[in-house]
Amino acid sequence: MGKQCRPGKDKKLGVLIGGSGLIGGGILHYFKTRSEDEFELLAPNSKRLSLRDPDDIRLYLKHHTPDFIINTAITAIDSNPLLTLETNYLGAVNLARAAVDLRIPYIHFSSAAVMPTGENLSEDDQLRVSPELANYPKSKLLAELALEEMHRTLGLDYTNIRLAVVYGAHDHKIQGFQRMLFALADQTMPFLFTNPQAMHSYSNAKKVPFFVHHILNHREEFCGQTFNFVDPNPVLLGQLVLTIKSYMELKRPKEIFLPFPLAKFGAACMVVLTRMLRRIGIESKMPPELMFLQNFYQTQSLSATKLSQSSFVDPNPGSTVFTELPMLIQYYLTRWEDLNLLVPEDKVFFDPSKRADNFLNDPEQLLASLKDETSASFLDTCTWPRSGAVDSETDDKEHQTLI
Repeated sequence: MGKQCRPGKDKKLGVLIGGSGLIGGGILHYFKTRSEDEFELLAPNSKRLSLRDPDDIRLYLKHHTPDFIINTAITAIDSNPLLTLETNYLGAVNLARAAVDLRIPYIHFSSAAVMPTGENLSEDDQLRVSPELANYPKSKLLAELALEEMHRTLGLDYTNIRLAVVYGAHDHKIQGFQRMLFALADQTMPFLFTNPQAMHSYSNAKKVPFFVHHILNHREEFCGQTFNFVDPNPVLLGQLVLTIKSYMELKRPKEIFLPFPLAKFGAACMVVLTRMLRRIGIESKMPPELMFLQNFYQTQSLSATKLSQSSFVDPNPGSTVFTELPMLIQYYLTRWEDLNLLVPEDKVFFDPSKRADNFLNDPEQLLASLKDETSASFLDTCTWPRSGAVDSETDDKEHQTLI
């Protein structure tokens, strides 16, 4: 149904929008390292292709004439209405219009924010469009509805992938799952802002590229379809928070479930305090996730039945948010400490070579060692493993750069 490879070319050319984010960066890394003989993926930044500028989309896609388009771009959940509209809705629709003209597949990433609360929600469960919806879910819902209509009337070959709470390393923004982890690490969560029954679905960022690869190679099965891409089993939010607390050996939050009215009152007080601080010149901002505070107290679990009954095979069925926690905690705590966003109480860093210790307490020793370090040629000195280990380390460094 999509456009075939160009004559004389062995690879299909794709354009990825949103390649600097967690999901887009993971897809970009995967296609550059695991399927480079099959696909070539372009990932223009917003300076080269802005979703807010229809002419940018036209010129870029007419010049490169890709074989498929992947859109992972989103705005921050607290963005203003115009930015949200132009990026999440109009930008997505214009990409789809281009895909229709080029007769190529369009892979669109959406969010569980377009769905109601409840248990075992299927792909057919959607909110109704209304003015009362927050900007983010409203824009993502409009995009989904537009793609459905374009599939029916214009023959758009698309697949819509809905993600729930996404977890994974190499996300440089503190949002979603990382926001909760940061609040715990920073000890700013005194109690459990949920109830014992509240349960949510989670999406493993590492598995997303495998699914994208599969659906590009099986267009007939996945054309015009929406899939909830989530782990099979939802997770109790309170259990997850307490598990993280246990791993990190923290004193807070106390194992007390704060009732929603009290949590809402506390959030309102924080809003007032934030406004007061701004008036006296102190920059402060409320976490945007607080606009969904009520969702912390309500269950939203997505059904993975349709996904499991498809031809896609989970590359690592045993991997869950709980099995990934040790890696995620180590990665993000190290990153936040390096950026001075978190300062360990005991000032002890993971530094086997004691370089940071010398820097803090004996800087003269660094200069004293300079003569020994510069006695040999820098370019001719190799400290990394050779043969196959080089490729592995190179891939890992590229992964960190891209994502």
